[in-house]
Amino acid sequence: MEATEKTGLVVEEPPHSLKSIFKQPKPAWAVAFACMVAFMGLGLVDPILPAIGKQLHATPSQVSLLFTSYMLVTGVMMLITGWLSSRIGPKATLLVGLFVIVLFSLLGGLSETVGQLVGYRAGWGLGNALFISTALAVIVSVAAGGTESAIILYEAALGLGMSVGPLLGGLLGGISWRGPFIGVSALMVIGFVAVFILLDKVPRPTKKSSILDPIRALGHGGLLSIGLTALFYNFGFFTLLAFSPFVLGLDEHGIGFVFFFWGVFLAISSVVIAPKLQERFGTKKVMYMVLFLFAILLFIMGFSIQYVPVLIICIVLSGGLLGINNTLITTAVMEVSPVERSVASSAYSFVRFVGGAIAPWLAGKLSEWFNPHIPFYFGAFAVLVGLFVLYSGRKYMMELN
Repeated sequence: MEATEKTGLVVEEPPHSLKSIFKQPKPAWAVAFACMVAFMGLGLVDPILPAIGKQLHATPSQVSLLFTSYMLVTGVMMLITGWLSSRIGPKATLLVGLFVIVLFSLLGGLSETVGQLVGYRAGWGLGNALFISTALAVIVSVAAGGTESAIILYEAALGLGMSVGPLLGGLLGGISWRGPFIGVSALMVIGFVAVFILLDKVPRPTKKSSILDPIRALGHGGLLSIGLTALFYNFGFFTLLAFSPFVLGLDEHGIGFVFFFWGVFLAISSVVIAPKLQERFGTKKVMYMVLFLFAILLFIMGFSIQYVPVLIICIVLSGGLLGINNTLITTAVMEVSPVERSVASSAYSFVRFVGGAIAPWLAGKLSEWFNPHIPFYFGAFAVLVGLFVLYSGRKYMMELN
């Protein structure tokens, strides 16, 4: 918190002011930029999912395996990121993760079959795991303004990546579905160079962690409750992200612009709206409200599957809710955890990415087994289950206001 002298009085700057959040040293900006590009990879394939399915002769559930392989490997490999980082150091772990993303995103752009593409996305998930879990801990350690400001900076990078990813995917995908993969590979090279040059050597943890540490950390009721909440919430999140492009009936550019505005709203709400709501109503109450409203939007989408304008409005509005929830749930993990931040991040990410892995494939299968309405209804139900889990575990989260 900064203070300035003005007419003899000390004027304190609010803890969540944009000035304090974005007044960061170069190493924090380098990692944040790389985070933005890493998260671009998540929404990058959204606009080109129908095109990939058409050109590679794949069903929606087969194409959704691009998300499933990516998220599943990311989640499982989260278990080793703390172990590796404590031995080779956080900076080296970030650079290895970035190099793996560069390699497999480039290979993805050169794929000839959907099976190859799914496999290369799995390799991309390995790099993603090494990078993302470590990046959050590094940003918290090198950023100015405390943990909450660092997390908001991280979520801002996430939001920008989520918004720019679909836009870039739509623009490059309009030329060829291979373009977005090659484009991210090129941007990740820039991120690699920025981290290599600007990030000083981050001290290794004083204690070498075990691969089992994240599993043990889940024995803490608060961390487990938040992780399971994120798992069920991700069923709704990735149903929206991976399945809605198939029902919008738009081309690559149209889908890209829809999810661009979704991502912009996500970024704004995570940086500006979430801290204000948290300060006024408290973390848990806001999370209850956001999860409930997100479930309602998914129900509306399921009911209004044939009305494209309604779908578009719901998608964009959901970005605001997801941005708020992402910021608060990440803050909650860091505040309730009794273990080191890197271990807590790995444990939480392992649980939530499992939900992210199952949801896209299941959404496609539910559509094939029943009809396009059912995936959204199921996603809404899963989010409500997540809300129930969060409320049931409130006694383990006394640290949260």
